[in-house]
Amino acid sequence: MARSKTDLPRMQNPPRPRAPFGRGFNIVSQVIGRAEKSETRAPMMRQYDLIERVRRYNPNTDEALLNRAYVYAMKAHGEQKRASGDPYFSHPLEVAAILTELKLDDATIAAALLHDTIEDTPTTRAEIDQIFGPDIGHLVEGLTKLKKLDLVSREAKQAENLRKLLLAIADDVRVLLVKLADRLHNMRTLEHMPAEGRKRIAEETLEIYAPLAGRMGMQSLREELEDLSFHQLYPEAHKVVTGRLLDLAERSKDLIAEIEHQLTRKLADSGIAAEVIGRRKRPYSIWRKMERKSVGFEQLSDIFGFRVIVKALPEVYRALGIVHTTWPMVPTRFKDYISTPKQNDYRSLHTTVIGPGKQRVELQIRTEDMHEIAEYGIAAHVLYKDNLTSTSDLLSRESSAYGWLRRTIELLAEGSNPEEFLEHTKLELFHDQVFCFTPKGKLIALPRKATPIDFAYAVHTDVGNRAVGCKINGKIAPLTSELNNGDEVDILTSKSQVAPPAAWESIVFTGKARLAIRRATRNAVRVQYAELGRRIVERLCQRAKREYTDEKLTGALPRLARSSIDDVFAAVGRGEMRPSDVARAMYPDYKEERIAAVPPPKTEGGWFGLKMGKALIFKVPAAPEEAGGAIPIRGINSDLPVSFAPNGGAVPGDRIVGILTPGEGITIYPIQSPTLKQFEENPERWLDVRWDMDGRTPQRFPARISIQSVNEPGTLAQIAQVIAENDGNIDNIRMARNSPDFTNCVIDLEVYDLKHLNAIIAQLRAKKVVAGAERVNG
Repeated sequence: MARSKTDLPRMQNPPRPRAPFGRGFNIVSQVIGRAEKSETRAPMMRQYDLIERVRRYNPNTDEALLNRAYVYAMKAHGEQKRASGDPYFSHPLEVAAILTELKLDDATIAAALLHDTIEDTPTTRAEIDQIFGPDIGHLVEGLTKLKKLDLVSREAKQAENLRKLLLAIADDVRVLLVKLADRLHNMRTLEHMPAEGRKRIAEETLEIYAPLAGRMGMQSLREELEDLSFHQLYPEAHKVVTGRLLDLAERSKDLIAEIEHQLTRKLADSGIAAEVIGRRKRPYSIWRKMERKSVGFEQLSDIFGFRVIVKALPEVYRALGIVHTTWPMVPTRFKDYISTPKQNDYRSLHTTVIGPGKQRVELQIRTEDMHEIAEYGIAAHVLYKDNLTSTSDLLSRESSAYGWLRRTIELLAEGSNPEEFLEHTKLELFHDQVFCFTPKGKLIALPRKATPIDFAYAVHTDVGNRAVGCKINGKIAPLTSELNNGDEVDILTSKSQVAPPAAWESIVFTGKARLAIRRATRNAVRVQYAELGRRIVERLCQRAKREYTDEKLTGALPRLARSSIDDVFAAVGRGEMRPSDVARAMYPDYKEERIAAVPPPKTEGGWFGLKMGKALIFKVPAAPEEAGGAIPIRGINSDLPVSFAPNGGAVPGDRIVGILTPGEGITIYPIQSPTLKQFEENPERWLDVRWDMDGRTPQRFPARISIQSVNEPGTLAQIAQVIAENDGNIDNIRMARNSPDFTNCVIDLEVYDLKHLNAIIAQLRAKKVVAGAERVNG
């Protein structure tokens, strides 16, 4: 039964003022005031004071629930202390107080009081459910960090805890509101933490929680989190910017009052009742702009701005017309976020005019409802409402910001490792925006510096994967172009492109695009490895005169501990599983045939093996018709993961051997390569391969030559000219002087085949400046 007011302990002193993060909040004075505080601490808030706060906006509050949560949390935390020496319970109490400023429901206030009980006390989720119900239990569980993480890096642990939090937020946004209030109070009391802990928490706040608050439209909370982090991470810069701000405010107070008066009078003369509020940019915002644009404090023209708040939407545009006909506007400084709202639901008109005293004046014109959303963001949708049963359903109808958050979380949760998850989360949260359009007029919001590739993935993953070009405002443009506000982007696609180039990952600016490119690249590589593994297994069965079928391999999957035949083939292709093990799983009586090898012949064609006692024999055909079951090799652009010997390469016309390297695919060596001796004890890595070239589409292959040249001016130019005249392509040159008269030059080049390479070497030998030229085999 609820206790009466007289049963509750009252405060001996009135509650200390607690600055809201709403209208008129002055972060500069707050930070300075906090720095000048004495060690005397204000008394902790009592039950009655908290309930009075809730009753102001919810007369029907469940006092019994709040009393129960207050007492339970206080007893659970017991004698625990904060770093400041205050009772630990003062922290959840302050978090609850912050949330009363957002007018949240009883369950959220109770969850705020209890939010650290599961994490920091012996309390269990079952106890919370039993005493307070599953709704509050679910909220508290969502705010509890994962304790037992078997992860090495701090970043991985941070990412896993963030993943858990975001998934809980996607289910119920009240988790986010409690978490942000929790982080805000921690940042307000951060000075009691050790220096290393302060830096880590401030960085995390600046990288994750402040941007998250901004993306949810909670601008005032975001700005306070940013400034508190700025104060911790860059104290000298914070001190300088804050001092300049205070000095400028003192010098400009008369001008600000005059502008407010003139704006209010002009609008009133036209029948518009408006509230005009002057405000200045926050220290962190000013510092970031100075850093981004490399300008000094004196060069900033928009330190002061004014909000014009009117009653109804038509008055917004009327007010804009009055302002523009009274003072000249600054070109390119007008933005209409009412017709095209930001993703965080922000709506307002922005304009800059040359106002009184020839001073640039930045104006934001909006209605009272728009101002509520601008200040409180997503919390404005969750303000206390009678009989509120599902905040998620409400938000899905009213808030595009929450819809964006849920879609983003679903994307981020798709199986990337912890570090990647953290990287993509930061990419998604921390950026300004530009607004572009599809040819059909659909609005796409992207981060600044985004490219048409980002745009394509924002439209659909398949569009991004198949993108081959684009048109920006009707003109062909590179896919690496930087998009601007208002651009119309038309993505050109091709069905022949199955996967995007891996290099795109370093170009894009959105987490969605980077994640999709990485996933598509991995899938494409996996397909290549699976195809390679299939060919290896099929040819092994062919040589062993055993029948291979997918059904036979499917039946053997349990013995191979794989869930699909593609997993088996990919493992074989990556070198993680021996092909003979696959054959043995299908045919238990299979025995790997090993035949004594003979030294490799120096003549054309024939058989090739290694002198190792017993070894597999690999056929290296002199002509395609003799190829038998050898795996065809078309080069690095084939559908197999193929690379060439790192020290010398291989070219069509060489007798070649494939070496299966775990995680890298096939490395192709010419038969005469001395490196092959390193693999004598690993016969299972040798593959029977052959060239399979398409004469209609000639392709270049890597080779290396060594040249002894005369040391005189113009020698290198003559060597390069010979290679160029013979249609060779130089990749790299390394030169070393062996004597005063001669220089050794090693050149990596690309040629079409062995005949082409020999022709280049012959013409180099014919030059007087060349003492010798030969091919290098690594």
